[in-house]
Amino acid sequence: MSRMRYKLGYICFLLFLIFDSTFEQEERLALLQLRSSLGLRAKEWPIKGTPCLNWRGITCKNGRVTQINISGFKRTRTGSQNPQFLVDALQNLTLLESFNASNFALPGSVPEWFGISLESLQVLDLRFCSITGAIPSTLGNLSSLAVLYISSNGLSGMVSSSLSRLESLSVLDLSHNSLVGSIPASFGSLGNLTFLDISSNLLSGVISPVIGNVAFKKLKFLNLSQNMFYGNLPPVIRRFGFLDLSDNYFQGKVPEHYGQSNVFFNRNCLQRLESQRDTSECASFYDEHGLLFDNFGEPNAMELPAPNKSDKTSHKNVIISAAVLGGVGIIAIVIIFVLLLICCYKRGWTNQRVTGVEPVPISASPPPPPGASLKFSSLGVAFSYLQILQTTDDFSDANLIKHGHSGDIFHGILEDGIHVVVKRIDSSTVKRKAYKLELDFFSKVSHSRLVPLLGHCLESENEKFLVYKYMPNGDLASSLFRKKNTNDDSLQSLDWITRLKIAVGAAEGLSYLHHECNPPLVHRDVQASSILLDDKFEVRFGSLNEVCAQEGDTHQNRISRLLRLPQTSGQGASGMPSATCAYDVYCFGKVLLELVTGKLGTSASSDATMKEWLDKTLPCISIYDKELVTNIIDPSLIIDDDFLDEVWAMSVVARSCLNPKPSRRPLMRYILKALENPLKIVREEHTSSEGLRATSPRRSWNAALIESWRHSFSDVVTLPAIAPANKVESATSFKKLATTGSQGSGQIAEGAHSFSTR
Repeated sequence: MSRMRYKLGYICFLLFLIFDSTFEQEERLALLQLRSSLGLRAKEWPIKGTPCLNWRGITCKNGRVTQINISGFKRTRTGSQNPQFLVDALQNLTLLESFNASNFALPGSVPEWFGISLESLQVLDLRFCSITGAIPSTLGNLSSLAVLYISSNGLSGMVSSSLSRLESLSVLDLSHNSLVGSIPASFGSLGNLTFLDISSNLLSGVISPVIGNVAFKKLKFLNLSQNMFYGNLPPVIRRFGFLDLSDNYFQGKVPEHYGQSNVFFNRNCLQRLESQRDTSECASFYDEHGLLFDNFGEPNAMELPAPNKSDKTSHKNVIISAAVLGGVGIIAIVIIFVLLLICCYKRGWTNQRVTGVEPVPISASPPPPPGASLKFSSLGVAFSYLQILQTTDDFSDANLIKHGHSGDIFHGILEDGIHVVVKRIDSSTVKRKAYKLELDFFSKVSHSRLVPLLGHCLESENEKFLVYKYMPNGDLASSLFRKKNTNDDSLQSLDWITRLKIAVGAAEGLSYLHHECNPPLVHRDVQASSILLDDKFEVRFGSLNEVCAQEGDTHQNRISRLLRLPQTSGQGASGMPSATCAYDVYCFGKVLLELVTGKLGTSASSDATMKEWLDKTLPCISIYDKELVTNIIDPSLIIDDDFLDEVWAMSVVARSCLNPKPSRRPLMRYILKALENPLKIVREEHTSSEGLRATSPRRSWNAALIESWRHSFSDVVTLPAIAPANKVESATSFKKLATTGSQGSGQIAEGAHSFSTR
């Protein structure tokens, strides 16, 4: 009998193992399907690894998946091309308790089956996921759900009353969406709710008394700000830990129990309080909604007396006179503008007839994404001040990277171990609201050569914080030379291939700002300290708080010459940096020389120091003599003949960028092509004069650079004395060609021919 029982027990144990193994295989298959549908990278979820052991963000109990955290994950290149809310595989994870996909793009609506298949779900975090559509009513079926975050998305429709069935719910965050309607009165049944945030939506209506009454027994945090709630404030019988009712249209008196330091009423229509909306704004809102406005407790304003007929007549005469004068002025302006256009057109046509060179069309580049009003929810994570303190270890000196001109820069580590950089902006010392300019820039512009903005903290009135991705190799100023180890003071410099890679990456970033943004954007702080380097020495531009649109337009120089107006140098010799692309090009030339010579601080030095150094350096850069450049090359560089040609070419590019006349500096897109093909510059220059005459008359990028180089510092270097005899004739022919054309804005003279490979 006992043997029989033993056999039955053994069989049951085997059956348990079989079923348990079957569940593990099904869940592994479900995770693989989820990995494929979301386009997750092998770096986080390796296909050959065991999910419960090797997959990041996966938590298991007894071999069953209970938690999935893909917050901040990056999709593969294929997955990022068409991201969608494809998480159907979660239906097979029947014991899933937590799903966190915050900061992971999931465009689309939350599927209805979320509230049907995920019965064990306790935590659902979908912040910053680009979710659209309405809140599914089936979420009310998740009886175990305790935490629900769906903030900072594009949710629309009304707040589903089905959420009031979530009796275990303690945290509900629906802020920063486009929800409409009112707060369901049935929310009073959420007896365990401690945190409720429905701010920054389009909600309206009168607040039900249950919000402040005994129904919410445990509620400590309530944020209803930035909506359109109106009417009187609901009575409260206890103290909140935090209550924000600002940016609404509440009216009447403030009940006695609201008198707390952690309660905010700004921009309402309340009586006897400061920082409220003005009378006209409140009256207009209540009138549009067919409601009665109490006029801040004051009697209604008296009607103004009707103006008499003489006043009407005088007003009519003034209007007629202003209209006539305005019309005459507009006609005069139009005539002058047409004459200017005709003159510019005739000059351009005359130049083309004389030189026989066609104008080079500039290809239309796509403008940056149109930024409507600045919406902070689209600019990464909204960190709390406490999180910022924890991340930077209370801004300890050990985490201080440097004192920047726009704020102190600190290194920090988030709770999940991600390294970040935190910039602390003191509003009392830095221009007030300057941080908004940088946030506005990131809301409209996105490129792989710009340092990624991860989030912000704007809670404090006097201090603002911006959080960026951490760059392991710091900036170019600190990476050009580094100590080999901590016990040795000897320095190790970057090799030439890495330096050329950095130059190309920086040129790509500036080319994007100058030519792919509309209007063109100027960095205004191009130097080694603003060129940041990641772990692979890929360039990410920082110091973006000075970026602004280029001054004037493309026709400004022509009109200035026509009217004999003085042109700005664009060199930033004095005062604030010029908001012109030519100024960025000049500063970029100094960075290139810093890469060639290894002279640290060159790109950030003063104008007087720079002029003295350039007077010694530039005579060693000649397109006719390669050996001269060896006098200024960084001694720590180990280069062969091919690399020497590239160093030589970069020096020529740097010199063309440093042309004293802004109009003769090359465009950044030409500089980028030159750095991508450095040998083409120096080797094509030696093409014979006969070959040059046979080339196309259209201008090319290397022709623009060579011509700009010839026009730069011609009084510094005596070309025939430097060049070998067989190259003097070529130089003379080039000068003759250059004198036949008119000056261009950083491009080749109109009469010069382009250079191409024979």
